Amino acid sequence: MSEIILTPKEQPTVPIEAANIRSDVFAGKTVDEIKELEIMHGNRVAKLDDFFEVAGEASELPKIIIDGDVYNTKRIGQGMTDGEILIKGNVNKYVGLEMKGGLITVEGDADAWVGQDMEGGEIVVMGNAGDYVGSAYRGDWRGMSGGLITVHGNVGNEIAEYMGGGKIVIKGNVNTMPGIHMNSGVLIIEGNVVARTGGEMAGGTIVVKGVIEEFLPGFKYLGVEKNIEVEGEVIPGAFYKFEGDLAIKGAKGTIYAAVAGNGHIAP
Repeated sequence: MSEIILTPKEQPTVPIEAANIRSDVFAGKTVDEIKELEIMHGNRVAKLDDFFEVAGEASELPKIIIDGDVYNTKRIGQGMTDGEILIKGNVNKYVGLEMKGGLITVEGDADAWVGQDMEGGEIVVMGNAGDYVGSAYRGDWRGMSGGLITVHGNVGNEIAEYMGGGKIVIKGNVNTMPGIHMNSGVLIIEGNVVARTGGEMAGGTIVVKGVIEEFLPGFKYLGVEKNIEVEGEVIPGAFYKFEGDLAIKGAKGTIYAAVAGNGHIAP
């Protein structure tokens, strides 16, 4: 696989929106053609070459390497269907928005809405991520429906909101309301959760290996299970099992918690 290397020239105060930075858009184009691709700088149409040095070898499906921090560049990999993007630094909002295939790796931190409305493919964030990982647009009720998102650090609020499929793995801690309005899919949290896990969830599975500091009252306690199996993966240990959120008629969401409220550890 050939590589196209994008080196940021600057990160302006007004964010760049670069939905055309994706392998399947670069596919079959020469380096000069890639330089001419349109991106948005505020309300102005700009060229990729205005903000990035472009080098490398063109091919039918090049790997894209962003060699530097793009903390004020949004929408990288939006709608990508195939290929690979490696970001060697931080990135702004909406990385992997509506992604359908391929792989995006962020070596730094990512801002909010990682993998919003994601349908397939894989996103890996080696640092922290902001709010709404794998969630829906504001006002919509359809979030992530497929694919895999892994965040090795901590994340913010309302991740997996309206999640309808796929899998999210958070290796750090989570703030409030993970899995709110969740309908399907799997959310695994290896760290702690501040509050309101699974609020108004109707389906899907949430596994919290750390502490859920504030547990919602709308969940029915079903007992303790050990070495639980979730979509073919065995997760060792003992977990309290809950069903809900019973505030939603017919809800069949499942929460497994190793430590649930006030430090109660599953035997």
